[in-house]
Amino acid sequence: MKTPMLYRQFAGQADIDAEYNPAARLSDPGVYQRHYVEQSRLARERLPGLQGVRFGPTLAETLDIFPATQPDAPVFVFIHGGYWRAFSSGDFSCVALGLQALGITTVVVNYALAPSVGIDEITRQTRAALAWVLRNIERHGGDPARVAVGGHSAGAHLAAMALQTRWSDDYGLPEDPFRAAVLVSGLYDLEPLRHSYLQPQIQLDDGVIRRNSPLFSVRACPTPVLLTWGAEESAEFVRQSTAFHAAWTGAGNRSSCAPQHGANHYSAIFGFEQSASAICAWIESQLFAGLGPAPHPLSDSTDS
Repeated sequence: MKTPMLYRQFAGQADIDAEYNPAARLSDPGVYQRHYVEQSRLARERLPGLQGVRFGPTLAETLDIFPATQPDAPVFVFIHGGYWRAFSSGDFSCVALGLQALGITTVVVNYALAPSVGIDEITRQTRAALAWVLRNIERHGGDPARVAVGGHSAGAHLAAMALQTRWSDDYGLPEDPFRAAVLVSGLYDLEPLRHSYLQPQIQLDDGVIRRNSPLFSVRACPTPVLLTWGAEESAEFVRQSTAFHAAWTGAGNRSSCAPQHGANHYSAIFGFEQSASAICAWIESQLFAGLGPAPHPLSDSTDS
């Protein structure tokens, strides 16, 4: 008799956990968290910025702004990861280091964490933060017509959810307000996580999965997307990105899909700290479109 599978080709939770626990694949995962913390401290010391700017009524609904030195600067909004249950915006001030040097204002979003709130509420808070940026960033020297969004891991999931938002109907904003999106090592199909070690904290059910799996709700959208991940990540993290790339391009949208050789789940966002990196170059090319030749997004990429 054939053994029934818990999800896709996985017979049990241990198999799924092995794919979706990136820390278990590393001898010292703490080195990456220490890197984020130290580089974020340096960013706050070196760059002008505003921390804890309120965008909503609850204590967690804040964001940090690192303005570019010139007025009317393009804007990149970063959404942090941590499986919706860990970290804060302050742990990722480091992403401003490479972008601010290119004349890009960087906004890092904070949100409430599971299990205090669920993924529906975290998605709502993220959308509210982006609406706040689109309506208010001009007061901080940013250009609301040139805003890109991105995130890492769970933050990439939330950025992908932003691309599915009915911005005109629900917020009275332009229907497709983002110039570009960068999704790093994201999660776009939440179903396997219901069977993982994360379930006691994130509490997925059929409704939450249906409402919050961007892989299954892709719409026609003019926003170009860069999907990237560490080449040393698990097969399931690769599948998550390549499946979303296929769905995004299948809807007639534009996407570049590229692994980062030598990178793992945590180091895949180090490029945000370096203005000469491929990630920063791609963001710059989208936000300053028409002002010069666009560099190729990343090596060994697939464009559609």
